Amino acid sequence: MALLRSYVSGRWHTPDDGVPLLDAVTGEEVARISSAGVDMGGALEHGRRVGGPALRELTFHQRAALLKVLATHLTEHKDELYALSARTGATQRDSLVDIDGGIGVLFTYSGKGRRELPNAKVLAEGPVERLSREGTFVGRHIAAPLRGVAVQINAFNFPVWGPLEKFAPAFVAGVPTLIKPASQTAYVTARLVELMLESGALPEGSLQLVSGSAGDLLDHLTPQDLVGFTGSATTARKLRSHPTVVANSVRFTAEADSLNCSILGPDATAGTPEFDLFVKQLVAEMTVKAGQKCTAIRRAFVPSGQLDAVADAVSARLAKITVGNPANPDVRMGALASLDQREEVRRSVRSLAEAGTVVFGALDHVDTLDADPERGAFLSPVLLRADDPDRAQPHEVEAFGPVSTLLPYDGVDHAVELAARGLGSLVGSVVTGDADFAAELVLGVAPWHGRLLVLDTDNAKESTGHGSPLPALVHGGPGRAGGGEEMGGIRGVLHHLQRTAIQASPRVLAAITGEWVPGAPRTVEDVHPFRKTLADLRVGDSVTAGPRVVTQADIDHFAEFTGDTFYAHTNPEAAAANEFFGGIVAHGYLIVSFAAGLFVSPEPGPVLANYGLENLRFTTPVFPGDELTVTLTAKQITPRENATYGEVRWDSLVTKQDGTPAAHYDVLTLVSKS
Repeated sequence: MALLRSYVSGRWHTPDDGVPLLDAVTGEEVARISSAGVDMGGALEHGRRVGGPALRELTFHQRAALLKVLATHLTEHKDELYALSARTGATQRDSLVDIDGGIGVLFTYSGKGRRELPNAKVLAEGPVERLSREGTFVGRHIAAPLRGVAVQINAFNFPVWGPLEKFAPAFVAGVPTLIKPASQTAYVTARLVELMLESGALPEGSLQLVSGSAGDLLDHLTPQDLVGFTGSATTARKLRSHPTVVANSVRFTAEADSLNCSILGPDATAGTPEFDLFVKQLVAEMTVKAGQKCTAIRRAFVPSGQLDAVADAVSARLAKITVGNPANPDVRMGALASLDQREEVRRSVRSLAEAGTVVFGALDHVDTLDADPERGAFLSPVLLRADDPDRAQPHEVEAFGPVSTLLPYDGVDHAVELAARGLGSLVGSVVTGDADFAAELVLGVAPWHGRLLVLDTDNAKESTGHGSPLPALVHGGPGRAGGGEEMGGIRGVLHHLQRTAIQASPRVLAAITGEWVPGAPRTVEDVHPFRKTLADLRVGDSVTAGPRVVTQADIDHFAEFTGDTFYAHTNPEAAAANEFFGGIVAHGYLIVSFAAGLFVSPEPGPVLANYGLENLRFTTPVFPGDELTVTLTAKQITPRENATYGEVRWDSLVTKQDGTPAAHYDVLTLVSKS
């Protein structure tokens, strides 16, 4: 008998006994689970006291780099997870979505964290706001890690991807995680956590595991903690209203089961590619993970005249689905997670059948391959048809298994109305080749959905499908779907940070954020900033160069050389008639080129490359005879981990002889560390 352990307060805890967990395919006991004896309050305090400080000592880039180490380690050991996943009833394809998908989330956040966040411990957000006339009083938002623990309470259907999609953004943000998996498949998550800890990549206290009941876990939450939940809408409401969550305004996000829909466009009649795409996608969503996905299609809306054709096509495709032991390569759909789960799905289907008819499948019989249909939690795919789409059941009852209901609609407004009756969904899809129909429908249903897929022949080959959330985009949904946003790229990281408005002088604001801001002191030395390595360069290091007179000959030559003969640069009469210019003006890119010629230090040195300009604005026209001066200031210094160079962002301000700004922009360079 295997007893699932918890990892809390820096050590493993093994219970004396526990509740049996059964193999979903054979009915054999896999392990026993119990959280008896776990000090929940102590675990949270350990995360706050040990894990949090260790993570906050690292920068965003350093934490992101550790995710890559972790992902690589899990990749090397994923066969163990695949073997355990099969015992949950998952096929090889199901396990790929869960395991490889979860590892992919780690790789994605590792890359995004290093590309889109600074190599710093605090994130400075948005522009500096000038709050006074003279500019001595300014403001900016910063985002710093919360000083609590990200508690995740997960569903049974994705024991690997579920924990990792919440862990990754919390870790990059610098917030420790405590995982509480659903019991049915907790033995997979337990091994996942063991592998994560064995990687050696995680600071102590940054990851903990509670196997079994949550007990009084929520009672110990503080205003700095967070809760991320995946599961039923009913449980989400219960947890959200927990007295401690309410009293402490604990950040709570939920990804709840929802009545996701897919809508077939009126152009997609039988025989068209989009019709076939709709049918194929619907069958896939019914059978992958045996329909046990919070993103699965529960309501399939089709034009009234297409109901028979769709029912026949889907039924014919479902008839080819082989149900049975996932170990057999011929099996296309495995078991549900447990016998209890199968009974719950059966009850839900009986309720749905009150508003429609079963056109494929049976509740009490299924032919299985290499498996006992009674000992294992097997169920036939079930397709229902509800000719009256106004009946309540299809819009209120979710059968969390291989079940979907076909419903007719008449016109785009009707489709929008019916989709909205789900009261909020994680995802919806529209399958159509008609871009106008898609645009009208998407704008109508968007307020009720966290994600929308528009599928057509243009993207079908590369689309990841209706039910596949991607770590770069928001995963979550409004209303019944929980009202939360999980993942969502850097949005997921920001969820774990506290945004604070800082009001200060430019000098102090620069010290807080580590970035030079206009009005803060500049440092001017005999050594040109381009002659300094990354180790020697400091924020605020600056050089001023010029002036250079812009002549008519310069403008003429630039126009001829580049081919930019826009009338404002070449036609005096037309330029004079331009109400903004009133005469010949210099090209904007001529100004930028002259500025580079003024501030650059041309000899070989630490500056390796100029790789871009950002936020470029031309603020005042430059006329022949104007004199240009440029001031270049080191604005932000970002060392790159595991590289011999880093990025330097320079503030470049080009002014005319009277001090009027002519151009303002950021120059990006790569600079050697030594």
